[in-house]
Amino acid sequence: MSEVVKVYEHERYKGVYVVELDDGSARIATRNLAPGKRVYGERLFKWGDAEYREWNPYRSKLAAALLKGLEELPIKEGHKVLYLGAATGTTASHVSDIVGPKGKVYALDIAPRVMRELIVVCESRPNMYPILGDARKPYEYRHLVEMVDGIYADVAQPEQAELVADNADYFLREDGWLLLAIKARSIDVTKEPSEVFKREIDILKERGFEIVDMVHLEPFDRDHAMVYARFRPRR
Repeated sequence: MSEVVKVYEHERYKGVYVVELDDGSARIATRNLAPGKRVYGERLFKWGDAEYREWNPYRSKLAAALLKGLEELPIKEGHKVLYLGAATGTTASHVSDIVGPKGKVYALDIAPRVMRELIVVCESRPNMYPILGDARKPYEYRHLVEMVDGIYADVAQPEQAELVADNADYFLREDGWLLLAIKARSIDVTKEPSEVFKREIDILKERGFEIVDMVHLEPFDRDHAMVYARFRPRR
């Protein structure tokens, strides 16, 4: 097992760390809000008085987007985040690390079978709140979620951009951020991914979003892209 040589904050992404190992390799990581706890079998690294969790880009589309050079990471310490499609909490737990104890992650998923695992993750993370719900129906959980600084969406639905915009109308503050993992094959298997990406981006623009950046996630995820946008609805 490789030993840690050095840990330092990423030069571009605040709240993300680079772990250098004695075999010459490097990993990105987040500082573990729940020391000693793993979420998806990731490696834990001790450095000084802190513990860091390896952030695997083959398991997390957000980690993949960072390694592909996303313009910035808009998630900040203390932010309130609505996470649509949290599944078992892999990426949501890293978002939890970044926002820290003063932030909140409202982790929503529609599947009861993954909710059981998500609840276990949330039990050791006081800033994560599991919600069993349908992202297409934000009115059903509006009593559970406050205004948020950002929305992270990773949902396998044909109408990804529309449902994100509907949630933004309920919960996202003006100039709040959006990170949307677009799954081209979940939207339309008959069209080229580039065509699907363009259509979803056009919908976001129509619904008040300004696109900041988009990166393709190959080789980590095929036919996926990460869109970073800001919510600036017309009044």
